[in-house]
Amino acid sequence: MACSDNSTAAHNAVKDYYGKVLSTTSDLKTSACSSRSAPHPLVCRIIKTIPSAVNDKFYGCGNPIPLGIEGKDVLDLGSGSGRDCYVAAALVGPQGSVTGVDMTDEQLQTARENIDAFGTTLGYTPKLKFVTGYIEELKAAGISDSSADICISNCVVNLSPNKPQVFTAVFNALRSGGELHFSDMYADRPVPASLLEHQILHGEGLSGAIHTREFERIVTDIGFARPRVLAITRVDVYDSQLKQLVGDIEYYSVTYRLFKVRDASGSSAGYVATYLGTIAGHEDAYVLDVDNTFERGVPVSVSDSTGAVLLDSWLAPFFTIEKSSGSHDKVADISSAETLMKANTGCSANACR
Repeated sequence: MACSDNSTAAHNAVKDYYGKVLSTTSDLKTSACSSRSAPHPLVCRIIKTIPSAVNDKFYGCGNPIPLGIEGKDVLDLGSGSGRDCYVAAALVGPQGSVTGVDMTDEQLQTARENIDAFGTTLGYTPKLKFVTGYIEELKAAGISDSSADICISNCVVNLSPNKPQVFTAVFNALRSGGELHFSDMYADRPVPASLLEHQILHGEGLSGAIHTREFERIVTDIGFARPRVLAITRVDVYDSQLKQLVGDIEYYSVTYRLFKVRDASGSSAGYVATYLGTIAGHEDAYVLDVDNTFERGVPVSVSDSTGAVLLDSWLAPFFTIEKSSGSHDKVADISSAETLMKANTGCSANACR
C-alpha cells in the first residue's frame, strides 16, 4: 500500500529528526525518551553488554520487553538503533528470533553493523535482523501474518500518522495468544490540530500523542482484549518554548500490554490462577499489570478477562488455571490509564546505565 502525501510528509519529518537532528539521547527536549523506571536487573545486565554505538542512540520511553520469552519470535516496531532488539535477542536465545522494522537509514545502519560484535558476546549468532519499512505497512516490509509471538515498541507509535493502521498491522502479524507489549506517549486530553505540524513537537512525540480513551477504543475495535497498564510515568517537558505551546496538556509514558485473546471483560465468571514461578527473573512473583500480581504457588481469584489472558496467551505455560465455582465478583480488575493519570499515579527510579 502506498503512503498518502500526508503520511509521506510525516514519515520524512521523523526520518530527519531521528536520523539527522538528534545525535544522542542528550539532544532530547523532554524526559519521554529517558526512561526513569529501571529495567529488570536481567535486562540491565544485557544492556551493559550491548555495543555503545547502539545504546547511545536509544530513544525509548519505557521498558517494553517481557521476560520468559525464550524461543519466541519477537517483532520490534520502529526499532531505531536496535537496543531493544539486542536485549530481546539475548532473552529469546538461539532458538528464538528478533526482527526490527524501521524507516530511518542512519538508525538501521547502526543496528545492523553491530550484530556480529554482539554475537561474539553472546557466544552464538543470534537470529536478529533489521528490515527497512513502515510500521503501518508490515506486510510490505516482509512481515507475514501470524509470524510473531511478541511485538514490542518503544516510544514510536505516537510518531505514526495512522495509528489504527499500525495496530491493525500488529494484530495481523501476531499469532493467536500473542502480545503487543509496548511503551508510548499519551496525552491526558485531545491534542489540538494546530500542534500537529510543529516539527519538534512531532519529533518529541508530543503532538502525535493521543488521548488514552481514543487509544483504548481503537485497539478494542480491532480485536485486542482490553488494554492492561503495566507502568505509567508523567513526562516532563524541559524546553520553555515547547511548554508554552502545549499549555495545560500533561503527557505520560505508559507501558501497555495488549493480548490477542478473546475479550471476556463483560463476563461475571472467574478463575483461580496460580503462578508456577518458572519465569527466570520472576521466580518469586509475576506482575501482569498494575492490578494483578501473582506470588509463586499462591492461588489468586481473577476475573474472566484476566483468566482468558493467562489461559489463552503465551503466558499459559507459567500458570495453572481453574474455573471458579459460581459467579465471580472480581470483574473490574483492569484500571484504565485515564484513571491512573487523574490520580497522578507514577513511579520514578534510576534508569539502567
